[in-house]
Amino acid sequence: MSNILNLEFFGFVPYKKGMVLYMKKFEHLAANYSNPNWNNIISRNDVLYKRENDFRSEFARDYNRVIYSTAYRRLKHKTQVFFSPENDHICTRIEHVTHVDSISYTIADYLGLNTELTKAIAVAHDIGHSPFGHEGERILSAISKRDLHCAFWHEKNGLDFVDNIELLENQDRFKENLNLTYGVRDGIISHCGEIDENGLRPRDEFIDLSSYTYPNEYNPYTWEACVVKIADKISYIGRDIEDAITLGILDNHLDDLNLILSSSTEQKINNTFLINYLVSDLCKNSSPENGLSFSEEAFELLSKVKRFNYYNIYFCDRIKPSVRYFNVVLNEIYDTLKACFDFKDTVLHLKELSKISRTLSESFLHFVYQYYDYGNRDELGLKNKVIFDFNSEIDYCRCILYYISGMTDNFAMDVYREIIGF
Repeated sequence: MSNILNLEFFGFVPYKKGMVLYMKKFEHLAANYSNPNWNNIISRNDVLYKRENDFRSEFARDYNRVIYSTAYRRLKHKTQVFFSPENDHICTRIEHVTHVDSISYTIADYLGLNTELTKAIAVAHDIGHSPFGHEGERILSAISKRDLHCAFWHEKNGLDFVDNIELLENQDRFKENLNLTYGVRDGIISHCGEIDENGLRPRDEFIDLSSYTYPNEYNPYTWEACVVKIADKISYIGRDIEDAITLGILDNHLDDLNLILSSSTEQKINNTFLINYLVSDLCKNSSPENGLSFSEEAFELLSKVKRFNYYNIYFCDRIKPSVRYFNVVLNEIYDTLKACFDFKDTVLHLKELSKISRTLSESFLHFVYQYYDYGNRDELGLKNKVIFDFNSEIDYCRCILYYISGMTDNFAMDVYREIIGF
């Protein structure tokens, strides 16, 4: 009894699940009222309207605001790894987000962290992904470097989307920006980068998140965001293997994979076993002193499986033809819209574009009308930020990239076919 009391004094409270006694080792570091950084973590760029009957926490409100957004809904039609599969059971981007939500919740709950914050970060973390997965991201980045002199990366795009692009109606029926808490916004832009070193821990500095200039520049600000960053890697590393096996991509590499997993060739490769092993190992070996850590064996396995995936899945010959197609589709859409720029006559040219592609003309005009000031924003119920000046070609090109990055795979292909059709 005395040992338990001493542990409680230091913030380690024993819990019992089944017959296993364990400690919520990070409970005193969770994002809650007792955290010295609490006011920073829950801060918003603007005051969020309140309802008298709203009993949700700040992070629960963020969670709801994300899943009600149109960008979140479109994730169900965006590539995770394998493009346009005929098999309905192959993972899409929104399924990946759900898996990260589940894994991060398990880890955060075990360690005593704020599960509402991890859930909000998890569902939002990939909201900035472009169509066609990471290949689409690389294509848009090449365009951005050429015309905007800066890279495009989905984590920064995700922060831009929740800060400036995605809109929700408030209680007065006016459209406003999502206005999420700092803790969730930080988790979105800070989930970037691979886990190349063991022992992830949050940074101390409360920074302006717009100061990020490249992926993985800073560690996350909260332990919860660190959990989501690791859960992201655990989620895709096993599921990508499962999907590749289903599609026959790894038929000639299963023996190599079994050797990595230290199993016999007769043993069935199981994604849930791999996830359970990594999650339980992380929970067992993590501590406030050492950070979120795997054992040496688990970390080495994670690194080996990642290398296997990159060589045999992400850069395999089966994927290369689709990559060439993505490049044509996205560049053609971008170039078609860019050709319409003519300062004050840009909108006129965009309307004339309907002769070539009515879908592209109407959908892009609907998009841009929400973000620049043309005098009647109140009539359209818009209270969000004005972020584009159409006297600036740079602003116009940036607007095109935001628009394309929000497309689903199928919508991008439909627009492309309409552009080249007669």
